Amino acid sequence: MANPTRRFELSTVPQLLAASIATRLATDTTTQLFNPFLVTIAAGLGLDVLTMGRLVSLRSLMGLGSPLFGSVADRFGYRRVMRFGLLLAGLGMFAIGSGGGLATVVVGMLLSGVGLSAFVPTLQAYMSARLPYHQRARGIGILEYAWALAGIIGLFAMGFLFEQVSWQAPFFVLGAWIFAGWGLFAFFPSARSDGSPAQTPATTLFSGGLRGFFDLGPNRRSAYAVIVSAALLFFAQFHVIIAHGAWLQAEYGLGPALLGSVALAQGLADLCGSVLVSVITDKVGKKRSVQAGMLGALLVFIALPFVNVGLWPVIAALVLLRFAFEFGIVANISLASEQAPDRRGKVMTLAAAFNLLGATITGFSGPWAYTTFGVWGLGPVAAVCTAAGLVLLTVWGREGAE
Repeated sequence: MANPTRRFELSTVPQLLAASIATRLATDTTTQLFNPFLVTIAAGLGLDVLTMGRLVSLRSLMGLGSPLFGSVADRFGYRRVMRFGLLLAGLGMFAIGSGGGLATVVVGMLLSGVGLSAFVPTLQAYMSARLPYHQRARGIGILEYAWALAGIIGLFAMGFLFEQVSWQAPFFVLGAWIFAGWGLFAFFPSARSDGSPAQTPATTLFSGGLRGFFDLGPNRRSAYAVIVSAALLFFAQFHVIIAHGAWLQAEYGLGPALLGSVALAQGLADLCGSVLVSVITDKVGKKRSVQAGMLGALLVFIALPFVNVGLWPVIAALVLLRFAFEFGIVANISLASEQAPDRRGKVMTLAAAFNLLGATITGFSGPWAYTTFGVWGLGPVAAVCTAAGLVLLTVWGREGAE
């Protein structure tokens, strides 16, 4: 007899992808919201920009705990962890938007950070478990359209709300949108390994203590090569991106409107990179695609100081860089998903935590390097890190666990 609570399920991959992208549009817009609107939000909360920036860093640091959620997801099921993450993220947005004072904002940032770090990599693990490996890059590439669309559509809509309604409106809209996703995910079926805690040794959450927690099984060397190479690429990319606005403003006089146009072009480049992954990566190979993306980014990093002779060459290089980065990093998600299938949640959340750590460091390294050495402090540093990651992946990375 059918379970009456499960009369309806989003059973097909297209249905799951459509629901996931709709929900990711909300969470990814939430993730990107503070970048262009930091000053507006700080003014609404009655805080200075420096304090607001530190609160955003606090939210980001919550992502370092995401591997814990990966282990919980492997043990108790992806769907439960995804819904828990959405619940926390939605509550966080309402807390921030309430304008209840600094303590309330801190709580909102903590809830939002924990929720987002639980949801996004666990969703990637969930979809990887639902997709056969020969179609994995296509599905993951389509799922990652959401990140680019959030930058193109989501932020535009939030900007309209900020200007036409109030500084609080985007937080309430995104909070309600995330809660709608929480309800929608109740109709997601279990992944193939979901809800089967006795299948593998990985299902013992803290077996072997801290060493056991970071154990990724017999393919651990390849798994960590894939994870660390992505983190190095993340560091390299954000080491440049975090300072590129100051670069364009200081050396070419771009104001907010033109910087917004550059951001739109970069968002379109992100979308093109994800689309290309979904079209060709399953055919040419996941590892080969990651290598191609890293090589393309490496060449642009090397070229940055030499193209800094005019605005249009610089913009072209930055857009090309975003395309190469997005292609490589989205292909890396598919590659990572098969490194340890019996503990996929842990692998994906570890990768997210490593990437976040790399990006967080750039908050200190990027601005300092640019103000001290100019573009020569950006491109060459990023190139060295990318080259190291490319060598690491080439030597030790494998296409999968077998």
